Amino acid sequence: MGLPAGTLTVTLIEAKDLKNQDLFGKNDPYVELWLDDDYKQKSSEVKNTNNPVWNETFTFNISKGSSDKKLYLKVLDKDLIGSDKIGDAKVNVKDIINSGRPFDEWVKLPAKLGLSSHGEIRVAIHFTPN
Repeated sequence: MGLPAGTLTVTLIEAKDLKNQDLFGKNDPYVELWLDDDYKQKSSEVKNTNNPVWNETFTFNISKGSSDKKLYLKVLDKDLIGSDKIGDAKVNVKDIINSGRPFDEWVKLPAKLGLSSHGEIRVAIHFTPN
């Protein structure tokens, strides 16, 4: 059974305890968000902090009958040249749509083996059917 058509509204609220990727100073974190690789959205960069606050909202259209979707979140540290990945996570969109309730939770950014954490990111997700 596919998903209903509608709009997924994602509010990137804040992050805490981000793993430091810089030798000197703190991270300059930003987040890439996407449901499909061909449509990535990006938050603004917050300078010199491991506990950034964004309060930025992004919208994604979901077409009727879409298969299981996951919202991918990748937290990066902006450097003079390029960016370093701090961590990433994914949220199952189908569970949020099926619950019928808004989602507002801290999502962990697990380390490679899942033994430790690279921090947490707080997102609020709301689905509005068409």
